[in-house]
Amino acid sequence: MNLQQIQYFLALADELHFWKTSEKVFITQSALSRQIKSLEQELGFQLFKRDKRNVQLTGAGEFLRTEFTKILTDFESVTRHAKQIAEGEIGTIRIGHPASITFSVLPKILSELAQKHPNIIAQMFEVDSVDIDTSLLTHRIDLAFNRELPKAKELNSKLLMTENFALVVPANHPINQAKKVNLSELKDEWFVLPSLAGKSEHAAQLRAIFAEADFLPKVRFESDFGATLLGLVAKGLGISVMPFSYSHYLPEEVRFIKIPPTSSLYAIWRTNDKSSVLKNFLQVIENNSI
Repeated sequence: MNLQQIQYFLALADELHFWKTSEKVFITQSALSRQIKSLEQELGFQLFKRDKRNVQLTGAGEFLRTEFTKILTDFESVTRHAKQIAEGEIGTIRIGHPASITFSVLPKILSELAQKHPNIIAQMFEVDSVDIDTSLLTHRIDLAFNRELPKAKELNSKLLMTENFALVVPANHPINQAKKVNLSELKDEWFVLPSLAGKSEHAAQLRAIFAEADFLPKVRFESDFGATLLGLVAKGLGISVMPFSYSHYLPEEVRFIKIPPTSSLYAIWRTNDKSSVLKNFLQVIENNSI
């Protein structure tokens, strides 16, 4: 018994006419008759009562018509689902990202993903930049957004955007009234920053910014979490320097003033990852103007 024989049986069970059925399934009447006879011989019982004028289902044929219809429907559903998995239309992708893009770049990309591939589930993880390579290589995540290039040769990357850094101050800070901002004039201010002794590219960029301004900032609080730094700035506990993407946080409580240095954002993934879901997600990124 094979799927083709079942399809012929169901077609004949609907038409109850060999000639009409043979036209419907695009085979000769004699070939259809042989297929039905072969199926009956394999099953060991008759499916149809036939004479020169009429074709009728037997009791066993009526039962199999109902059951085979269910089986064929399930088969089509299962194969369709399998095809969607193979094509990356169904599945899960785990994404590591910095907090700075939570309210800016990330929602835009995920909205596009939801429109084009509604059955892909995206799981979000805030991952520290220094842990990105390890998280990808150990398969904890499938793709990462990061502000520095990967160091591991097994990882691939794509530049998504470049943006300004910004001086971040409380909404009532006097500098908001200034026509021009010179970071060197703020050397007496208290700052809240990530550790400038860190080994990440972000820490190196911050060190370069303050070196250009020719002063070492007075740091009152340190945190690697942007949301924490913004909360401290909002409470007047210091000012900060952050990528402009963070401006989507606390828009009424803090002010972002762009300064010349820039920060980049990359998509990073395993070079040998053949996942169709990843392929579709990368296509969304490729087509998305950030």
